[in-house]
Amino acid sequence: RVACRTGRELGALAVLALSFPLHPPGRPEKSRAGELTGSALPTLVVQGARDPFGRPEEFPDGDFELVEVPYGDHGFAVPKKAEVSQEEALEVITGAVADWLAGLAA
Repeated sequence: RVACRTGRELGALAVLALSFPLHPPGRPEKSRAGELTGSALPTLVVQGARDPFGRPEEFPDGDFELVEVPYGDHGFAVPKKAEVSQEEALEVITGAVADWLAGLAA
């Protein structure tokens, strides 16, 4: 959240948000979407599908890229019975970040 609020004034070129806290758990009416959509910088949000601070489908449309980590929680942990392994979830994260960074450098 702080990077979204201060990145531009501090000279950042972009914002990478790993598990953006869209709202407090169980309190979607306390949305922090304005902080995310107001960054005015290229932004990538990598969000767990089960994140209690905001599931990907709760995010508003905006000028940012959103990548969902299947079965991931706020720390990207996946249940042992999930259809993807923890390693596969981490590959989603690292692949998305690497692709995004490569796109910024292009």
